Amino acid sequence: MEKRAVGKYLKGSPKKARLVIDLIRNKNVYDALYILKNCKKRAAREIEKVLKSAMANVEHESTDKVDFNDYYVSRAYVDMGLTKWRRRLRPAPMGRAYFERRHYCHITVYISEYE
Repeated sequence: MEKRAVGKYLKGSPKKARLVIDLIRNKNVYDALYILKNCKKRAAREIEKVLKSAMANVEHESTDKVDFNDYYVSRAYVDMGLTKWRRRLRPAPMGRAYFERRHYCHITVYISEYE
């Protein structure tokens, strides 16, 4: 059985979140939680919430008690969300000015049982 969880419009750039997602792909669920708990990146907290949501989806669907030692992160990826252009200017080289941009991302995590 494969279950998924999606976190949408999470703060942070997708490039930085992909660095953390690469650490947990194809790992046991408990190992992935341990890695995310001890990771110092800001995106790790958001990915941890999405992973716990996927675990809750498995528990909700199951009728009996679930042993998560039999589950692993089968697929996990980060997509680009919207980019907000703020109306603040930042100084740039040669007298130019850049607008501030705020990046968002969508995180998808699939967990499934070992075969």
